[in-house]
Amino acid sequence: MSTLLDKPAVHNPWVAHSARIVDIRSEVPGVSTYDLEFDNPDVGGAYQFQPGQFNMLYLPGYGESAISISSDPERRDILSHTVRVAGNVTQALGRKREGDHIALRGPFGSSWPVEACKGQDIVFACGGIGLAPLRPAIYYALNHRDEFGRLILLYGARTPKDLLYPSEYEEWRSRGMEVEVTVDIGDDDWKGHIGVVPVLFYRLRLQHQQTTIMTCGPEIMMRFVVFEALARKLAPENVFVSMERNMSCAMGFCGHCQLGPHFVCKDGPVFDFRQVEPFFNLEDM
Repeated sequence: MSTLLDKPAVHNPWVAHSARIVDIRSEVPGVSTYDLEFDNPDVGGAYQFQPGQFNMLYLPGYGESAISISSDPERRDILSHTVRVAGNVTQALGRKREGDHIALRGPFGSSWPVEACKGQDIVFACGGIGLAPLRPAIYYALNHRDEFGRLILLYGARTPKDLLYPSEYEEWRSRGMEVEVTVDIGDDDWKGHIGVVPVLFYRLRLQHQQTTIMTCGPEIMMRFVVFEALARKLAPENVFVSMERNMSCAMGFCGHCQLGPHFVCKDGPVFDFRQVEPFFNLEDM
């Protein structure tokens, strides 16, 4: 049975297609969201992605960069990427303006198991820009709200000014998601939690038999999220991590993203914890 998340056979992810930047939104310092529209409407009509996958964004003369998709997987008109300036390609992208063109190929990689989680509770635990790869999964779960149990977002950033998509939190709450936000350092206007994301687990009562955790963010944060999940008797196969590190080619050829026997670009970026447990606490892997 096909679903809205199935990848259509007519779309070739290896072919780069031209896309126009239709909107640029500054999110936090050094991070912006780019809304793209394919120049060829037939390409746009055929393109589909699954939450957690990424595209390779290509800028002639600079190269390409692996960027997670951050838009609603069931929207067909706009494809969004939330990008942090970190290298030559993303710096060049930061100089682009609305109406400019880039190229992209994809989608690539594994995805969050949102369809497999129907009937379960889901905890989305993320830090910093790690909310961007989880945002499509959040959209999907809210679009199908009656097919899930509790939906819980645990999100943290360094300061209130570093929080992604703050204008959406109330809408997510109104649609049935529990949203808990924390920062490392507050300001005079901050009335929320102070502390790291794993501490938010202390406020939760989870039914471990029916809960799945999806986490993305700094690896040290994910380590402690996994620790909190396992301490609450969640099975390792119900804990999913996005290991977005050093992806360069999307094919596993360059080896930059190797993690033990895995290549993050090809085998990930989303893994269940059993797959990466032997390497998860090792530095420089």
